[in-house]
Amino acid sequence: MRLARARTANGIVEGTVADGTLHAESGTYALGEEATLLAPCEPSALYCVGRNYAATIEQMDYERPEEPDFFLKPPASVHPPGAELAYPSFTSELTYAGELAAVIDRKCHAIDPAAVPDVLRGYTIMNDMDALDQPGRTARKAWNGSAPLGPWIATDVNPAEMAMETTINGETRQEASTAQMLFDPMEVIAFLSERFIFRPGDVIAFGSPANPGLVEPGDEIEIRYEGIGTLETTIGPTDARSD
Repeated sequence: MRLARARTANGIVEGTVADGTLHAESGTYALGEEATLLAPCEPSALYCVGRNYAATIEQMDYERPEEPDFFLKPPASVHPPGAELAYPSFTSELTYAGELAAVIDRKCHAIDPAAVPDVLRGYTIMNDMDALDQPGRTARKAWNGSAPLGPWIATDVNPAEMAMETTINGETRQEASTAQMLFDPMEVIAFLSERFIFRPGDVIAFGSPANPGLVEPGDEIEIRYEGIGTLETTIGPTDARSD
């Protein structure tokens, strides 16, 4: 099942997606014509794990972590799938990173790894946008729109050996499997749940495979995860941020 949120003539609705149609209590809507997809959840926080693929660690010359290495993005970071993202005015080194993400379904804390599937709504895709030339992780990663999310939440997927691919303007830049993670999703969520009380809609992203790289205005980013779908983002011109 694919759970989605969308903007329609009847306001924002939630439902399931099948064959290009959103099925909601208020009716059915053709995606792209009668409904525009929004981020599939409204997190109180996005918990993001870095350095979780050995190839990425080697590429970036990072030290291998002994436990999940994490940082947070605020709700303002969420950006809807398919929507143009303005190139931030404060950076000249904007990068993408295609990541698998889990969505929490109920308030929970201190979860045993074996119980993690019981608290999840499902899995989606996040693009961990990074203003690489800014000082420190918060300045680099926690700005408006830095977390394109979607296109929906897949409820019936196994994250253990999921193939992924990121393309820029149709050229493959990332290609990997979630089997290459140092810490699997159950370990990560259990670890973070000792430190935080999760709330419905919260997002946990599990890090990027090798080859995160620079993008420029006009670039079209597509991130595909097996069993979920494709998160699309187009980089627009520089945003003056007047609104």
